[in-house]
Amino acid sequence: MGCTRRSFLTLASGAALTGLVACAQEEAKPEAESVEPEAEAQPEPEEPKVDLKEFKKLALDPQAWAYDENNDVYYQLGVPYCLHPSSERLESLAIFVPGAYFKQVEDGHDTKLEIDEDAKVGDFTAKTAPVAMPINSGNLGPQTSPTAYGYAGLGTYLSAGFVYVYAGFRGRSSGYDSSSKEVFSGGAPWPVVGLKAAVRFLRYNAELLPCDVSRVFTFGFGMGGGVSALMGCTGGAEEYAPYLESIGAATHDAQGEDISDTVYGSASWCPVTSFDTADASYEWMMGQYDSSATRSEGLWTKLLSNDLARAYADYVNDMGLCDDEGSALTLDETSGELFADGTYYVRMLECLESAASAFLTSTPFPYTYTPQYLANANFAGDPNLQSEGTGATDVDAVTGDASAQATGTVTTDDATGGLTRVQSVVFNTPLDYVEYLNDDSVWLTYNQVKGTVRITSVGDFVRHSKKPAKDVCAFDDLARSSVENQLFGTDEAGTLHFSRMVCEQLGEGQESYEQASGWNDGVVEEWLEDLEVTDSLETPMDVRMGMFNPLHYLSGRYEGFGTAEVARHWRINTGLTQTDTSLCTEFNLALALRQYEGVKSVSFTPVWGQGHVLAETSGTAEENFVTWVRGCCTE
Repeated sequence: MGCTRRSFLTLASGAALTGLVACAQEEAKPEAESVEPEAEAQPEPEEPKVDLKEFKKLALDPQAWAYDENNDVYYQLGVPYCLHPSSERLESLAIFVPGAYFKQVEDGHDTKLEIDEDAKVGDFTAKTAPVAMPINSGNLGPQTSPTAYGYAGLGTYLSAGFVYVYAGFRGRSSGYDSSSKEVFSGGAPWPVVGLKAAVRFLRYNAELLPCDVSRVFTFGFGMGGGVSALMGCTGGAEEYAPYLESIGAATHDAQGEDISDTVYGSASWCPVTSFDTADASYEWMMGQYDSSATRSEGLWTKLLSNDLARAYADYVNDMGLCDDEGSALTLDETSGELFADGTYYVRMLECLESAASAFLTSTPFPYTYTPQYLANANFAGDPNLQSEGTGATDVDAVTGDASAQATGTVTTDDATGGLTRVQSVVFNTPLDYVEYLNDDSVWLTYNQVKGTVRITSVGDFVRHSKKPAKDVCAFDDLARSSVENQLFGTDEAGTLHFSRMVCEQLGEGQESYEQASGWNDGVVEEWLEDLEVTDSLETPMDVRMGMFNPLHYLSGRYEGFGTAEVARHWRINTGLTQTDTSLCTEFNLALALRQYEGVKSVSFTPVWGQGHVLAETSGTAEENFVTWVRGCCTE
């Protein structure tokens, strides 16, 4: 019950008066024999607010570890991370532990495993070891939990003292479980739900694992990189609670304490995410500089492309993004090209120039350029993926000067990881390389003395190095045929439109679009209908969109800002020539993170001359990830 200041003073004065009367009465009483005070009654212990045995079935069996003697690795496979998994292959995980973190202890006539708290591997002990959690699926197909053990690739992480956890999760569409013969939901937000449940499982079993479960690092590539970003900024987000509850994810430990799914760090390469504005950002950065296919003059989709570019400028100017000095980043309207000026534009151009400068000053020449495309990451943990390899094709190197052309047959293997390569080109000197780039017009200049690059415009960079590979509506496809349309589909409708921004542009521009070639009379109505569809948990499309957008939780433009826990450490790398998404995706994410209170470090590295791959300026992605995690754990 509340108590006002006046009532408090009234009660206090009454109590003082009562005390004076009591004292007067005491003085009038004759002396009495002293009596020992009665012992105060002890309060009854509070009943637990939760069922302490609710998640007992999720307790890890401490004696179920298998052992790889050759490589000194303990591991468990196929461990369910929730009470009601839709599929044993998807909602389960594998754990790989450096052998030194366990010791065998005599227990009567038997031996048992115990955590060796004094053991040290690399920079870590069994108490401080971080957890690395990979996301292998580049296009958000379902990630299955390993059913067999293979050491290939694990040594990079385990020799550094990490505990490696490979969790399965549902993919971008509904699935069928052959053992239960039941169909289960997929799509947004299920991939993130599975990984959150896996993190909660680890923390439920904290006492049984030789690691620091508060230091979980996720890492992924492509759309999997987008999921890693979501894991980094949706800790404890309420929107995920019904999904976690539906599969029986742990919400509290055996002592009744709440369990968090906040991760310590998030790493991503070429993340594909922020689907609410992805179509518009694609047209602003790339589409407006193209006049082929669906962007040909006379087509209604060319008009839509320009309108989406303008809509993206409005979005940027409403976001409140700032640079490192706190100055606002905005786009200014220009003649000719659409919104090709302003502090946001200049900052992006500087980002391109900085990456080119770093490349030309640090790359050993002769340099061999080989365009590549990677569909899935193939991080360690699942020997089925490792045995299939990357699907890489052999390449021929053409040695020559600036006239050398990168041509050749493209070979792709999408199912096995899909590393695509074409014929490579060898450049003898930095000037040969620059001359090659400027083959038809000079748009990039290199000052060898200062080691700096100047680029004439974002448009010129796009025309020469980042031409759009997707049609207008690159993500929310007009025919609902993209993987993103699958991602936002439902059990009943396998693919759906999801972008309200595109829908609004269609409605506003319909009158002019109808006068152009190729217009479809039913497109606006179809879009509006799709946006009203709810998923199996009755979640509206706009809410699902927010749940799958990192900026929903990081930018003050969105209602989700400040409603979730955000990872302390971030690493974002991207290949600048990749065309799966515009640079705006990673650029905006890095800017928003640097402004977000509580984020301790943001490493953002755009890599010149690389595409949709595990882009790094040097070394391997795995080794550089391990080095980054080490640094994050020194604070």
